[in-house]
Amino acid sequence: MTFASGLSFLGGFTMTASLPSENTAAWFGGGKSPAVVSTVQRITFATDTATASVRGPLSSTRYFLAAAGNFTDGWFGAGYNAGSTSSVDRITYATDTATASVRGPLSAAKYRLAAVGNSDYGWFGGGYGGVNLSRVDRITFATDTATASVRGPLSLARKTYLSAVGNTTDGWFGGGLGSYPTTFSRVDRITYATDTDTASVRGPLSAARYALAAAGNTTNGWFGGGYVIGLGGLSIVNRITYATDTATASVRGPLSLARYSLAAAGNFTDGWFGGGIASGEGSNVDRITYATDTATASVRGPLSSSNNQSAAAGGIQ
Repeated sequence: MTFASGLSFLGGFTMTASLPSENTAAWFGGGKSPAVVSTVQRITFATDTATASVRGPLSSTRYFLAAAGNFTDGWFGAGYNAGSTSSVDRITYATDTATASVRGPLSAAKYRLAAVGNSDYGWFGGGYGGVNLSRVDRITFATDTATASVRGPLSLARKTYLSAVGNTTDGWFGGGLGSYPTTFSRVDRITYATDTDTASVRGPLSAARYALAAAGNTTNGWFGGGYVIGLGGLSIVNRITYATDTATASVRGPLSLARYSLAAAGNFTDGWFGGGIASGEGSNVDRITYATDTATASVRGPLSSSNNQSAAAGGIQ
C-alpha cells in the first residue's frame, strides 16, 4: 500500500482502535424508587446533561448493596429485600442491555456495606448481617464464580452505612453508623498487597456521618453527602489526599443540595454523585470537577427515575 507522500507498506497490516484510558460511564444499580428495584441506569460522562439511560436490570430487586468494578465489568454485591443476601451480580458494560449475570456469592449475607476495587479484585467491607460487621470479602474478578474470600477486617466492627474509594494499590473506607446513635468519622485504609492484615486507621473525615458516597482518582478521594442524627442530610464534601492520609480530610465545595443514601462513581477528572434522599426521593446528579473542587458541584442530567440506597460502578462504555 502506497500513500501519496510516498510512504509504503509491504504485506498486510491491521489497524485496531485503542480503548479509552479511563472510565467513560457509570452504572447505578438497585435501590428504592420508592419501591425496591433491580433497575440499572447508565450515565455517559461525555453527555452528562442528558437523562441517564435504563439498561438491563440486576438479577433481583435489592437495596443497601455495594459495587466495585474495572474498565469492562461491574460487580454489585449483597443488599436487602425481605432479608439480607450474599448474592453478587456482574454487569458486562459492552452488553449492558442484558440482565446481569449471577456470580459466586460473598462469604456471608449482609447489607449497608461498601466496596472498592482495582483492575483485578473487588473488596466488599463492613455492613450488617445480624450484627454490625468488620468483615472484608475479596472477589477475584477472573474467577468470580467462586465464593469471595475473607480478608483482614476493618479496624472497627461496628461500621455500617459507610462508603469507600480507592486507587490501584489501596482502598479507603470512611464514615458509617455503629450502635445507634454512634456515628463515625473514622477512615480505614486497606492495602491490597497485604489485605490479610487489619485495615489501618487514617486521618478522619471532617465530620462524623453515615449514608454518604465517594468517588476518586489515583491521588485523591471525595466523600460527599451523608446524614447526621439530629441534623439530617448534608451537602458537605471532604477530600482525602492519599499521600497524606493521616491528616483530617479537607472540606471542599459542597454538593448542590443536602442529601444522603446516594451513590457515586467517577473517572480521573470528575465524580458523579447521583440519587439519594433530600426532600423526598431524588433523581439529582451532581458532578464534582476535581481540579476546581472548591466550587459547588454542578447539576447534570438526572437519573431516569428517583432512586436511593443504590450502588454505582464506573467503566468504559
